[in-house]
Amino acid sequence: MQNDLPLTHDVVLIGGGHTHALLLRKWGMLPLPGARMTLINPGPTAPYSGMLPGFVAGHYTRDDLDIDLIRLARFAGARVVMGAAHHIDTVNRRVHVAGRSPVAFDLCSIDIGITSDMPDLPGFSDHAVPAKPLGVFAERWDRFAKGSSPADVVVIGGGVAGAELAMAMAHRLQGRKATVTLIERDQALTAIGAHARTRILKQMQALGVTVLEQVEIAEIRSDAVVLQDGRSVVSGFTTGAAGARAYDWLGASGLTMHNGFVSVNRSLQSSDGAIFAVGDCAHMTETPRPKAGVYAVRQAPILHDNLCAALSGGDLRTYQPQKDYLKLISLGQQSALAERFGRSWTGPLMWLWKDHIDQTFMNRFRNLPKMDAPDLPPVHTSGLAEALGDKPLCGGCGAKVGRTALRAVLAPLAGNQRADVTPLPGDDAALLTAGDLKQVMTSDHLRALVDDPVMLTRIAANHALGDIWAMAAAPQAATATLILPRLSATLQKRMLAEIMTTATECMRAAGAEIVGGHSSVGSELTIGFTLTGLCESDPVTLAGGRPGDALILTKPLGSGVLMAADMAGEAHGEWIVAALDHMVQPQSEASRILAGAHAMTDVTGFGLAGHLHGICEASGTGATLILDAIPLMDGALEMADAGIRSTLFDDNRALVPDLPTGGIADLLYDPQTAGGLLAAVAATEADELVTALRAAGYPAAQIGRLTNKVGQLSLHVP
Repeated sequence: MQNDLPLTHDVVLIGGGHTHALLLRKWGMLPLPGARMTLINPGPTAPYSGMLPGFVAGHYTRDDLDIDLIRLARFAGARVVMGAAHHIDTVNRRVHVAGRSPVAFDLCSIDIGITSDMPDLPGFSDHAVPAKPLGVFAERWDRFAKGSSPADVVVIGGGVAGAELAMAMAHRLQGRKATVTLIERDQALTAIGAHARTRILKQMQALGVTVLEQVEIAEIRSDAVVLQDGRSVVSGFTTGAAGARAYDWLGASGLTMHNGFVSVNRSLQSSDGAIFAVGDCAHMTETPRPKAGVYAVRQAPILHDNLCAALSGGDLRTYQPQKDYLKLISLGQQSALAERFGRSWTGPLMWLWKDHIDQTFMNRFRNLPKMDAPDLPPVHTSGLAEALGDKPLCGGCGAKVGRTALRAVLAPLAGNQRADVTPLPGDDAALLTAGDLKQVMTSDHLRALVDDPVMLTRIAANHALGDIWAMAAAPQAATATLILPRLSATLQKRMLAEIMTTATECMRAAGAEIVGGHSSVGSELTIGFTLTGLCESDPVTLAGGRPGDALILTKPLGSGVLMAADMAGEAHGEWIVAALDHMVQPQSEASRILAGAHAMTDVTGFGLAGHLHGICEASGTGATLILDAIPLMDGALEMADAGIRSTLFDDNRALVPDLPTGGIADLLYDPQTAGGLLAAVAATEADELVTALRAAGYPAAQIGRLTNKVGQLSLHVP
């Protein structure tokens, strides 16, 4: 029922910190009807700080460390905006994000963590990596730790975080003639009791960590850390874990700040009641506490309830942080120290305890609750369950009507009454002539496959432009056809502005202008475009292929199965982000490079096999594909092998029943959204064309050839 209700308010989460991650999980189980949730984050994952020392030491993999925000947002019914926020306009209620139009909000929450960057320390920005943000640090450390040469490491900052990193690094680098040095300008480990401090210092000594206290650093060099007293500490990897700094851009928001952190009251509200802040980037003015993840975790249910209350007229709850908390400190090897109220315990049992707590936390995101589909009404027509199917309807080109049904309906309408209009049904277009002018016209639209209207617009624009580019034509004019979901008047205006601003940018980049369109309201977002393109010569169609031609594909396969896996909660967020990057890559330059092709099409809803079959039918040829030469999107084969299929898979498979299934072959029938160009070119030119395409940024490959076996498609498996 909630999906049938209009959306009336925008809630925007900036950052994928621990509080927001837990909030999204709860939102998925208990959403507020009428509220649209948006998450803005620079990447598809958020590393969990509690497991970072274990990752550095080699006890965990990177996958163990990361919360998959794409999968989590899908569960929560939230849209995701991939990008770094860099300004909050509190007057106009807009979040400015690099690379896209601003994101409007009615309520906003900030959970972007902190940085341990040291911009005032000479050389740090050029030659060191801060321990926070964790994602960048984890990636850089992983590359360094996998080396084999002698390793010299310096950790700046002798707090608990710095000591954990130093011990973890020393453990990981055993056997590499490593030196690990911890540098502290005052006394190390002052935030814990004397007994615990003694134990940790002893453990660092056992691991070979050198601790330098009461020293100042003069500068960081690429191969050393130079101290004020003139000494030099050799370092091939320098990191900083000294204290915590807020991100500078927050200060320009106009919110009340405390040492750069957003000041919040007991309800987690900033000085602007519509903006909340949580986690390490917030300063609790009435109950100040040190920066620790335990507070962020316990803020999540308060934030959820207060966002709901603020949107529905309820009373806000107050957050009361505990006065002390259990500290569990990794000791490099699989041992840990536990401290609370001045008492401490060490040993492998403490590590098992810490590991259990960390894994339990992460399992809340790895094992998201299964939300059962609503039952059918007790009385319904026969065949309703079969028509509904056992999985959600795919978006994008996976929602197309199958070619068999289309042909049956369109065949009786094929008669053409005008000499100046030449239908090109296989090319999804028509050729219009007026004197010497040659113009092609096409139309395409997409059912939403992502919740972000800006991303969907980019995909839909490139998808529709694909038919123009496939004929080596120059895009000219476009009209937009939009179906918006049910929204309040304010959200309608916001969504229209996002879509049309993005559509205009995409079309102008392709050389076309939007000249009008039509909009209506329906059950879900759908975006489409009708386009015209100009041809300097005859358009490249399906019909010009010749036996012996080489087949070139400009983009990898897999968008259909990956988006189906995303809907099922099975795909990794990195896969989805990479797939979207492929979908929004324009094909204008590829079209120019391939303008001399004998035949060309764009690979979309009918899959590679279906669209190649179309070229063979129109050209009177057959084709052989080199299976292992076909480029694939990350994760596509893994998801296909797991049995995940787009809803159009069976229809596409029926188009080419003689081809085998299984493994890579299954991806031949996968419907693509904004897929690559498939061109039949002279074999003597193929290598040069592939080289030019790759130089232009396309992951192009030569994947087979046309044959003289009319209508026959076969696979060559080396």
